Amino acid sequence: MEIEKVQNVEVRWHVMSLAVLNEGRDLPDKYRSAMAQAWAPVRVIIAARELHGERYVKALYDAMGTRIHPGKVKDFTQVILESLEEVGLPEALAAYGTSGDYDERLRESHREGISLVGEDVGTPIVAFDGSAFFGPVVTPAPKGEAAGRLWDGYLLVASTPGFFEIKRTRSQAPIFD
Repeated sequence: MEIEKVQNVEVRWHVMSLAVLNEGRDLPDKYRSAMAQAWAPVRVIIAARELHGERYVKALYDAMGTRIHPGKVKDFTQVILESLEEVGLPEALAAYGTSGDYDERLRESHREGISLVGEDVGTPIVAFDGSAFFGPVVTPAPKGEAAGRLWDGYLLVASTPGFFEIKRTRSQAPIFD
């Protein structure tokens, strides 16, 4: 979103699910439990998109993510209800967290994104001008012109034919500001 402030870029948000990505994989019990819990928020986001419009995807990701990650709220029912209220959506949407009504739409949205980069990635996926890659993962996230410079570098590297990966071990936890 910072890039939109400094460059002529329009960001469109897409629904991706780590729970869908990790289906059928041999996972440690703790991670498998986290993936089972991850269904509810993304189901609510996809239901909100289908019933109320695309503009709620980013708003709900932000509201839920802020509560889950820096807020460390473990009760996803609370996360969902508070997030729906924050963005002005009806509380009744929370019921979709345990419903499979929009699971095919969720899987379709997930497939659209993951088909651009392959299965050996996570989130975020950034797609532009026929190219797509996982990342960048940066903490803290750059602001203003620094975000624009990162974007320019990302475009340069990602548009290089044959380019696949830049990676290093994470040396710090995410910084949310």
